[in-house]
Amino acid sequence: MSEDPLRRPHIWQPGSTAPPLLLLHGTGGDERDLLVLRQHLAPDAPVLSPRGTVSEQGMARFFRRLREGVFDEDDLRLRADELAAFLAAAESKYDVAPGSWMAVGFSNGANMASALLLRHPESLVGAVLLAAMVPFAEDEPRDHGLAGKRVLIVNGDSDPMAKYEQTNRLAEQLRRRDAEVSLLPFPGGHTIDARQLPRIRTFIHAVGERT
Repeated sequence: MSEDPLRRPHIWQPGSTAPPLLLLHGTGGDERDLLVLRQHLAPDAPVLSPRGTVSEQGMARFFRRLREGVFDEDDLRLRADELAAFLAAAESKYDVAPGSWMAVGFSNGANMASALLLRHPESLVGAVLLAAMVPFAEDEPRDHGLAGKRVLIVNGDSDPMAKYEQTNRLAEQLRRRDAEVSLLPFPGGHTIDARQLPRIRTFIHAVGERT
């Protein structure tokens, strides 16, 4: 990655309400994929939407995997550190309060959001994790807790990748660090379910009122 973190492809949309949204796309997506969520979740919020910097057979991702469902955890740590540096640079350029981002990630982007929470909790106020899996097989060193961080996990109950056991393990991994974790299951698979958007909007609004 370039020495200038902001050389990463991204889209910035200014806004007036808190919290600012950090949109993290899934495998094969790009910085435009999740922009439509803004109008459903927080129409007046600032939005930062970066592109993943890893290519897998031409598909953009936020970190490498060894095979489907098995993450390259060393690369995940590296890319989470890079994303934290990118956010710090974006805060300075776009006049965003440090650590005020609400991450909204889908699939690979959700897993990156979880890794960012665990490695750089100072970067986020919370996260909405859509079709999320466990980022690290073992807990990361607990140098920092997640007290005050709010997380909403939105997984389909028939998701072939983010299965029930993955959802519960992820929730417990975050709760052990004192994050406030809520689960929003829905009947469906590995997708973003439009019927859940009003409840996600309520969650994000509540976080904004606390910040």
